[in-house]
Amino acid sequence: MIKRLLTVLVALVLAGPVMAQSGPLRLTITDGVIEPITFAVPSFEAETPAAQQAASDISRLVVQDLAGTGLFREVPATAFISQISSFVQPVAFADWRAINAQALIVGAVTVNGDQLTVKFRLYDVFSGQELGQGLQFAGTTAGWRRMGHKVADAVYSRITGEGGYFDSRVVFVSEAGPKDNRQKRLAIMDFDGANVQFLTDSSSIVLAPRFSPSGDRVLYTSFESGFPRINVLNVANVGRQQLQTAPGEMAFSPRFSRDGRQVIYSLSNGGNTDIYRTDLATGQHVRLTQAPSIETAPSLSPDGSQIVFESDRSGNQQLYIMSANGGEARRISFGEGRYGTPVWSPRGDLVAFTKQNAGRFHIGVMRTDGSEERLLTSSFLDEGPTWSPNGRVIMFSRETQGAGGTSSMYSVDISGRNLKAVPLPSGASDPSWGPLQP
Repeated sequence: MIKRLLTVLVALVLAGPVMAQSGPLRLTITDGVIEPITFAVPSFEAETPAAQQAASDISRLVVQDLAGTGLFREVPATAFISQISSFVQPVAFADWRAINAQALIVGAVTVNGDQLTVKFRLYDVFSGQELGQGLQFAGTTAGWRRMGHKVADAVYSRITGEGGYFDSRVVFVSEAGPKDNRQKRLAIMDFDGANVQFLTDSSSIVLAPRFSPSGDRVLYTSFESGFPRINVLNVANVGRQQLQTAPGEMAFSPRFSRDGRQVIYSLSNGGNTDIYRTDLATGQHVRLTQAPSIETAPSLSPDGSQIVFESDRSGNQQLYIMSANGGEARRISFGEGRYGTPVWSPRGDLVAFTKQNAGRFHIGVMRTDGSEERLLTSSFLDEGPTWSPNGRVIMFSRETQGAGGTSSMYSVDISGRNLKAVPLPSGASDPSWGPLQP
C-alpha cells in the first residue's frame, strides 16, 4: 500500500526517478504531492529504567522530522486503538488499519550509564509486512537527538527510496544588533535549528561559510585584516588558518572542491574579479577566468568536472557554466532579471540560484542547461540557497524590509511547497548545509 501511494505522494515537481528499497517495484516520480502518508509512532519502549525520558524524546523527534517534510502526516496517539508496550510484541495490524495508519514505527531504547542504544522496526500496515530489517544505533545520552535523526533518516529512506537529511548540520552566520550595526559570528546547528554552537566571536565581520564535503572543515570570508580574506576552520577544535590565495587585494566566495583538497574562489585585483583555484597542500594557484568582467560565486558539479558561476559579462548578472579547468563558458540563465549565487544540486541535475526581478528576490531552480526554471519563493530579500544532502530541500536567507528589518533562515522543498522558518533565537543568514554525519 505504501509503495502504491508513493506514485502520487513523494514526487516533487522537479524530482528524478526513485526506487523503492523494500521490493522489486520501480517507482518513477513524476507528479506533485497529493496526500501525505499517514504514520503512527507509539512512544518507544524504555528497556531500562533510565531510558524512560530518552525513549519519549526520541520517538517525538522521529515524528517531528518526518512530519516536518510535508510528505508524512502523524496519526495522533489519541486515535490509537491498541498500544505497543514491547518491542517484540506482535502487531495487531487490523487496529492500525482501522485508524488509517499506513506506516507504523516501533522502537525501544536502552540506557546504561552514559551509553544509549535505540532500535526500531518499520511496518507497512496495510500489507502487514515489515519494510526492511530492524536497525539499531548506539551513542551517548548527550547525543540522543542524533539517534532520533538516524531513525528518521532510515524510515524516510525506506519509504521514499532516497537518502535522508535529518542527521546533518548547517553552518551559518549568527546575527545580533540593529541593521546598521549588525554583529556577526559563525555558528553551527543541527538541520532543525537545535544545538547551536558558536565557532567565532563577533570581533570582525564574517561572511559566506561553506562546509567541506566531509563536514570537518569550514571555509569563510573574514574582514579581520580590514580586507576580505579566506580562512579555513576546523569544526572539531575551532582551529583556523588563513588560506594562502593568489596574490591580490580581496579574496571571497570560497568553496571546497569535491575531494576537499582544493578551493575555488573569487579574487579581485586591479579592478577585475576572476575565479581562481588553489591547492591546499601545495599552494599552487590557477586562474580559471580571464574576462574583463566580474566573475564570482563559483560552485562545482558533483563530479567536479564543471563550475557554475555568476558573471556580468553580458551586461548584468547571469549564470554560466564552464569546465572546472577554465575555458569557454556557456550562459544558462535567460529569464528577466538578474541571477546570482548559483549552487549545484548534490544530484547534479539542478542549479539553485537567487533571482532579482521587478523589486522582488526569489530562490529558484533550473536544469543545468537553463531549462525548466522554477521560482520557489518571493520576498523583499531572499538569497543564498544551499542544498540538503539528498538534494530535496533548499535552505536560504530572508531579510525583512526597513531599518528594523531582521534576518532569518527558511527552508523549502524543490517543488516550492513546505516553506518554513528555521527556529533560532536570533538573526541568521548565509547557511551552508553539510553532509550526513558519519
